[in-house]
Amino acid sequence: MSGKSLVAIIMGSESDLPVMEEAAQILKEFNVPYEITISSAHRSPERTVEYVRQATEKGIEVIIAGAGGAAHLPGVIAAHTILPVIGVPIESSLLGFDSLLSIVQMPAGVPVATMAIGKAGARNAGILAVQILAGKHEGLKEKLNNFKQSLKAKVVEQANKISKDGAGGKT
Repeated sequence: MSGKSLVAIIMGSESDLPVMEEAAQILKEFNVPYEITISSAHRSPERTVEYVRQATEKGIEVIIAGAGGAAHLPGVIAAHTILPVIGVPIESSLLGFDSLLSIVQMPAGVPVATMAIGKAGARNAGILAVQILAGKHEGLKEKLNNFKQSLKAKVVEQANKISKDGAGGKT
């Protein structure tokens, strides 16, 4: 894989970083080059649109956008690009349900793949970005298969542990 960024992670403010770092961590684990920035759909709309317009020229293939509250960032990004956009709702008020609904309720023709609220959603956004890239970039399919096998192995390990400890009965 080339050294140029394939994924852009964009968040509305620095307070979103602890959540969005989860997506970055997944991309690191898969050795997928990425860039990360802050741009607000409301406080810096021109910066957001300019960044998105330049993303394709820079070689970005997937955008992950995290936002809380009104959470318009993923939708604004999707309105200005043909790249796949993955939205991560970030808890700010109403337990993050306001963010979730803002991202998931896009009008027909402007899709945003919407993840779960918070860190688990950000991790899944990173995994989905890798899955999107795997069709084009050598080696990512094998890494994804290994990742899925490791998830399965963890479940078996946990099941064996509780079975040995007598906490659960037969598996």
